[in-house]
Amino acid sequence: MRTRIVLATVGLAGLLVTGGCSFQENICGGGEYPVIAVGGQGGSACVPEGQEPTAPYVRYPEGKVPQHVDDEWDVYWRSHGIDENGNIIER
Repeated sequence: MRTRIVLATVGLAGLLVTGGCSFQENICGGGEYPVIAVGGQGGSACVPEGQEPTAPYVRYPEGKVPQHVDDEWDVYWRSHGIDENGNIIER
């Protein structure tokens, strides 16, 4: 019985160590997509799939949508924004 407890503990610890390294927090929850606020101040939100964003939010440009916290596009949009004409601007 004691051996089983030790093996279970070691197995759980191994799972936590290997699984914890690959965890990436999603920008939005299931059934939602991220949007960005127009203007230099930026800001973002999540909108339910099937709905269009309402002002002041717009969709991210195609191919430049952040999916996970700290991914390439999440980091990029921290220093960039979208102007009222849909152009990418630096903040």
